[in-house]
Amino acid sequence: MPASLAAVKHKIASTKSTRQITSAMQMVSSSKLNQIQKHTQTYRVYASKVESVVAHLAQAHIFSLVSAGENSSISQLAVQRPVKKTGILVITSDRGLVGSYNSNIIKQTLDFMREHNLNKDNTVFLTVGNTGTDFFTKRGMNIAYQYSGVSDVPKFVEVREIVKTVTEMYGNEVFDELYLSYSHFLNRISSRVQTYKMLPISEESLEDVSDEESAEDKQVGPEYEFEPSETDILSVVLPQYAESLVYGAILDAKTSEHASSTNAMRSASDNADDLIAALELQYNRARQAAITTEITEITGGQAALE
Repeated sequence: MPASLAAVKHKIASTKSTRQITSAMQMVSSSKLNQIQKHTQTYRVYASKVESVVAHLAQAHIFSLVSAGENSSISQLAVQRPVKKTGILVITSDRGLVGSYNSNIIKQTLDFMREHNLNKDNTVFLTVGNTGTDFFTKRGMNIAYQYSGVSDVPKFVEVREIVKTVTEMYGNEVFDELYLSYSHFLNRISSRVQTYKMLPISEESLEDVSDEESAEDKQVGPEYEFEPSETDILSVVLPQYAESLVYGAILDAKTSEHASSTNAMRSASDNADDLIAALELQYNRARQAAITTEITEITGGQAALE
């Protein structure tokens, strides 16, 4: 077999092996996506209830009862103070092979920083995922907190440590406001990177939640009788709301990550199929040319003998 034919045949075998790997990874990512979607659907019921309660509290102007001088660490979640440093909680993946998932998040975060005149001197990063940690560390950004190893279907207990650290940092004035930046899952084909304020919790930051309520809910004004007190209600609801924001964002981001991985592996498998078809065509043409050359040489030799 000529060297060129052997090389093409080797490329075909190598590409077929690669396609088997990408196809297997696509199936694994698709399975993970199905699992986390089922988990996310059940969690959204709880998250929507917590958001609804906090939104109603905002409409009832309960947040105005939290004073800036209060010592409770719980009330600090709703305390607004002059912004000296801005915190950004960025959620990326721990690994690659997820298409443009990480690059889109990082690009959106950098665009957000430019729009709000943020730089490494007035910005503190909290990163979930090795990709974001490595990117911002290499660029000299202030990484105040990093977390990696989020499971494929994150459990609520994983988030509690993150929320505890975040709220303690906010209470200790490591940063004066906190934004979440992550990839929001739309469907299996597309996702959208979004950035929104998490802390401090205020009536303004809850306007989007209030707008999403049904018309029937808005017709009935929120009326509460507080037992035992407004402070006790806030001490329970605000931490749960903060936890729901972070946990919901991580679930959403992981769902988007699995979808991106599935699409990336499907695209890689399709490209491998196209490459295999092109290589097989090239191999067949080269083989036919070699056979034609051999026949021509035999015919020429026979003619010479005659």
